[in-house]
Amino acid sequence: MLQGFYCFDRWIDFCNLPVSMEHLEIELKFHIPSEAALRGRLQALGAACIGQRTFEHNICYDAEDGRLLKNNCLLRLRKDQCTTLTFKSPPPMADARFKIHRELEVCVNDFDTMNAIVIALGFVRRRVYEKWRETWQLNDATLCVDILPFGSFLEVEGSPEPILQIVKALGLNWKQRILSSYLGIFQILRKKEELPFSDITFDNFNNVSLHFDRYLHLFETGDGGSQ
Repeated sequence: MLQGFYCFDRWIDFCNLPVSMEHLEIELKFHIPSEAALRGRLQALGAACIGQRTFEHNICYDAEDGRLLKNNCLLRLRKDQCTTLTFKSPPPMADARFKIHRELEVCVNDFDTMNAIVIALGFVRRRVYEKWRETWQLNDATLCVDILPFGSFLEVEGSPEPILQIVKALGLNWKQRILSSYLGIFQILRKKEELPFSDITFDNFNNVSLHFDRYLHLFETGDGGSQ
């Protein structure tokens, strides 16, 4: 194992370099009480469904001392129809209206080998999470209908103006938007429900009766800037 996590130290410096808009991920989420009703509204607005619903298996890594999490960074390997390695870090400036990260992604052709490379570089597996994702496109924004073991969500990603327009067009309550990550949401649910596992898999939730509506108020952002 590499001592001192030299690669990670270089990444921390790399995070401070100037970043272009195409490397920024700007998004927000809403809890969905009815997937069918949401699909109907998306179709009425002229949104196009891209491809089929896909199953995602994600592995999140960290340094042994937790430096990625402490610096609000994420290193993730995702397998769905392809394999993607993603690194997220804080943006150059914050905007209380949205969840914003700097995002760098690269496609690789072998999930198991990439996992072995990441571990050989000195990172350790911290968490696995799964979800089903259905992707829609409307104007300049991407809308993802995500089904996780603990609930269903709409994730809207794009530049600020298209996101605001879609939120309004869908009749969503701006104060109910969620800026937490799915991992962040689970951390709170895990404590509240005293869940004995740390991986967000559908198998782990088989015998768990969790009503997300009960905790929704913990994640809603409120005003946080107006439309």
